[in-house]
Amino acid sequence: MKLAIIGATGWIGSTLVAEAQSRGHDVIAIARDSSNIAATGVEKRSLDLTAGDSASIAAAVAGADLVIASIGGRAAGNHEIVAASAQRLLNELPAAGVNRLLWVGGAGSLEVAPGVTLLSLPEFPQAYKDEATAQGEALAVFRNSHSAVNWTFISPAAEIFPGERSGNYRTGGDSLVSDAEGNSRISVQDYAVAMIDEAENNAHPKQRIGVAY
Repeated sequence: MKLAIIGATGWIGSTLVAEAQSRGHDVIAIARDSSNIAATGVEKRSLDLTAGDSASIAAAVAGADLVIASIGGRAAGNHEIVAASAQRLLNELPAAGVNRLLWVGGAGSLEVAPGVTLLSLPEFPQAYKDEATAQGEALAVFRNSHSAVNWTFISPAAEIFPGERSGNYRTGGDSLVSDAEGNSRISVQDYAVAMIDEAENNAHPKQRIGVAY
């Protein structure tokens, strides 16, 4: 497959690029400034999602079989871009000839008990609240959309960290996935494994899933 990965300079996006390449997929690596993309052996394209030109998205993803978007907004100090970008991609990808979108989501909207989200807990880190809120807004955009795009919103564990690729993970729905000790963790490498597995298998169309050990 040919995968277009938006946010290819971020730590999750760059790991997704590496995982996709390791499986033999062709990769279009997309960033606001393509000169900052470190990966080799990829097609590098620029895209500024704060610009309102619909042709820019079409040009960036042209030729792709599906799009993976890793958009957090933290680096640019613009969390509003998260939900707005989700809406733009849902609106504009069909005209670009792309009908699948995988979204790097957040863990904050996952439930730790019925109706109780991780974000709502008093101990949720203040530094990540704006980003988690923005990802929750993006999830609402997906769930309320009537777009023809086949999307999957993939939330990581409560703790995602640079580690090793084991190839192991578990998948859940709207509830936070935790281990027997109550820990919810996954390496960014194994999160990337789960994402590219979904790209290949299309196992969760128009759903949010969570992945963790």
